Amino acid sequence: MHPSYLGRILLRWCDQCHTPVLAKTCASCGTTTREVPLTPPGDARPAFPADIALINRVFEEHFGAPLVPECQLVLLNKVPDTDRMEEIVIGGGIAGSIRYIPKERRWEPIPRPEVYALFRPAKRVVVVDDSAAPFIHDQGMSVLRPGLVSIDDAVCTGDEVFIVTESGECIGVGRAKAGAEEARAMQKGQLVRSRRNVPSQIVPGKATWQDAVRSNADLLAHAEAEAVRFVKDVAAAYPLQPTVSYSGGKDSLVTMLIVRKALGNVPLLFADTGLEFPDTYANVDAVQQKYGADIIRTTTSDKFADTLARQGPPAVNARWCCSVCKLLPVAETIRSTWGECLSFIGQRRYESLSRAESDRVWRNPTVKVQVSAAPIQDWTALHVWLYLFREEAPYNRLYEHRLDRIGCFMCPSSDMALIHMIETDFAGLWQGWQDNLEAWRTKQGLPADWIASGAWRFKEGVHGKERHHH
Repeated sequence: MHPSYLGRILLRWCDQCHTPVLAKTCASCGTTTREVPLTPPGDARPAFPADIALINRVFEEHFGAPLVPECQLVLLNKVPDTDRMEEIVIGGGIAGSIRYIPKERRWEPIPRPEVYALFRPAKRVVVVDDSAAPFIHDQGMSVLRPGLVSIDDAVCTGDEVFIVTESGECIGVGRAKAGAEEARAMQKGQLVRSRRNVPSQIVPGKATWQDAVRSNADLLAHAEAEAVRFVKDVAAAYPLQPTVSYSGGKDSLVTMLIVRKALGNVPLLFADTGLEFPDTYANVDAVQQKYGADIIRTTTSDKFADTLARQGPPAVNARWCCSVCKLLPVAETIRSTWGECLSFIGQRRYESLSRAESDRVWRNPTVKVQVSAAPIQDWTALHVWLYLFREEAPYNRLYEHRLDRIGCFMCPSSDMALIHMIETDFAGLWQGWQDNLEAWRTKQGLPADWIASGAWRFKEGVHGKERHHH
């Protein structure tokens, strides 16, 4: 899976304050920050306690020790993979990743050698002769049988392992080509294929997210001022009823806060698909209560059920759900309420290639009565989160439940890692959708594993492209 750049990678780190910083200087202490070598697209976000608990559980199961020390700020960076892989940033360096294996319904840890600054594995360690160290560490060579001193009993073929010298220095990481018993019986051959990564530096230290807000104070003020100015300019250029497209997600919440500062209280357009999580409805209510917002809800109808019965479930390459449940009802609501309107939308370039290439002001061909504008087009996820923390805004609690984007609970664009989590943690919601899928599978005579494998998310013989679906 090739990484793609959707915008400049801005993440840096202050070793003095132990905080992520999006500028070359820390606003809190004045220290020059250093780059964090993120894998593109590089849209890192805060790891919440549930994310950290998952990381620690995965590392503990595999290596016998939790990865993340207490009170460290941790970031997650979703990187291209066949399903889902999250790069873990701690202390300004890449500590490793966790990767989801759908068929086995489990996460595996993929550590980096630098992580030795944080923790010591209690198992799956391969000890090599000190004389082998330069070849493995400097040249990235594999561990060969003659260099082996000892191998932990827990090591199986295919496991991730740490490569350590007799003197206790971690010189590499890699994947075991043989299990412990087999390795000991071998006379020659490759035991561990070592992995070379872009090196990074981990400087552990305690900090809070409020510390991070202070470290980014100047940058946040500048980003806010630019976005407010953009909103005022667009509103002047398009003298239509201004609105905010509100989804219950973080980006639309920031957009609402920016628009309020630019234009005052404007109505929020909430496309109620009838397929939202309960937490999303709770968030809409919380925002209405805190800000006195006027919320215009599109009405749900039987169109989703009717289209489902006729066409089958929506798919990544046939996302009829967005037009049926969002765009057409939004167009109808705008027409009957104002005739036309200007909608400020929480679109960001780091979300996808189509959004990176999008204009900042556009008309959706499906919703011709709506002029759309993106005040935070160039913000990263970290801009968004630091701004929400600064403003003490009521964000959707689903983010604390390991979701990184908010939408319909059964979105076909979800990866299997998320689908399996929803299946387990939102069983009532998922069961209803499973029943719909099973009815379609039976009707069409599809294979028994069509649902479990996630094949329902793709429609055969259709070539689709992502569209703006706000």
